[in-house]
Amino acid sequence: MMLVPVTYKGGIYQHDIVEDLIEDLGGYIVQKHILAQEVVLQCFVPREDIGLIREISRPLFGEVTDSPLVGTEIAIVSMSLEIHHLPHPSCDIAEYVRRLGAKSNMVSLARGPGKRIAGLNDEERDVINEHDIAVYLLGNFETCIEYKMPTLRRGIEVPIVLCGGPDIEVLKKIIDPPVDGYVGNVGRFMRRTKEADQLDKLDEIVAEITRVLEKKRDSIAKDPLSVSPARLMGVIKEKIPEILDVTSPTPLTVQMAGLRVKLPYDTFAERLRHIEIEDGIQLGDIAEVLPSRMRDYILVRVLPFSETNTVI
Repeated sequence: MMLVPVTYKGGIYQHDIVEDLIEDLGGYIVQKHILAQEVVLQCFVPREDIGLIREISRPLFGEVTDSPLVGTEIAIVSMSLEIHHLPHPSCDIAEYVRRLGAKSNMVSLARGPGKRIAGLNDEERDVINEHDIAVYLLGNFETCIEYKMPTLRRGIEVPIVLCGGPDIEVLKKIIDPPVDGYVGNVGRFMRRTKEADQLDKLDEIVAEITRVLEKKRDSIAKDPLSVSPARLMGVIKEKIPEILDVTSPTPLTVQMAGLRVKLPYDTFAERLRHIEIEDGIQLGDIAEVLPSRMRDYILVRVLPFSETNTVI
C-alpha cells in the first residue's frame, strides 16, 4: 500500500466522517488545524483511495489536494539576524512552505555574513542535519556566493536547495561540487512578496524543494523504513500521554525518516525505546532515539529494512 501526502480542507461540520474514513482506509492524520469554522487535515492516505475520499468529501463541501510537503521538516538557513538578511525572503519562504504542509524552522547563522568570517559552528551544522532538507538563502553577489558556499556546506548531509540573487545558470556555474537544487533571482530584498511575479517565484522555490524531496523519497523507497513515521506518531500518542500536554503546535513533528518528539530527552528517552509497537517489537529495535540539538527534544531516526530485517 502506497501512502501519499494530501491536505483536506472543509467545514468543521461532520468533518469527523472524513477523519474516520482516512483511518479506516489505513491512512494517518499528521496535523489537524481548526480555524474558526474551517478544518484542515494534513494526512497520508492510500494512493488508490484518494478518489473515494474526494467523493465522500464533496457533500461536506470539502476539498482534497495533493500536498507533497506534508510530513517533511525544512530548515530555512539565513545568513544572519540582521534586517538586511533575515526578515522578508526568509520569513516569506518559511511561511509559504508551511501553508503547503511542511514544518519549517529558521536557522540563522552566527557567522554567515562576510567572506572573511563566514562559516558554520558545530551546533548549527547538527541542527540543519536534523531536517529533511536545507534551503540556503544567500545574497545578491556572485563572487560572495562562490567564495562562501564551500564553507557553509561543510558537514551538511541533507539535500541543499540554494537560492541567490544571480540566475540559475550562474549559480550552477559557480557552485562546485553542485548542490541538489537551485533557484535564481532570489536574493536580499526589503519588501514582502505580494505581487504576482513574486508569488510565482515562491511557487518556483516550492517546486524545486518538491523535486529534491521526491528524489529523496525514491531513495528511501528502495530500502523502506522499518515503520512509517506517521504510524509511529500514533503509537507514541497512545503510549506516552504526556505528549498531549505539550503546548507546541506540533508536539510530534513527522519527518521523512523519523520524528522530532518535543519532550525532555533525559526523562522520556528510555520510555520511548521500550514502547512496544507490534508483536513484541520495541521502538529501540527499529529506530535510534537520539538527543536533539534543538532545545531538549528527542530525535527518533527510523532504521531501514536492510539494518533491521523488519517492516511493520
